[in-house]
Amino acid sequence: MLKIIIILLMIALVASLATGLVFLMSDQGSSNKRRLFHSLGVRLGLGACLLVVIAYGVITGQLGHRNPWDPGPTLSRPLE
Repeated sequence: MLKIIIILLMIALVASLATGLVFLMSDQGSSNKRRLFHSLGVRLGLGACLLVVIAYGVITGQLGHRNPWDPGPTLSRPLE
């Protein structure tokens, strides 16, 4: 469930980036239109939400590194 939320937030970030590009191209030279700045604010909010969700996943252990090349934790024996 957490990975689906992360993917949806990433898709929303890309969509916000695309709308920012559209607003940048259509509002050229117009000083009274603030749509580009609102799009930037939405993108910053989505980025912050994404960081919070990833941090929550790492802290709770739902997200981690399970790489094939990672040997995993090693048991260390106390020195005798």
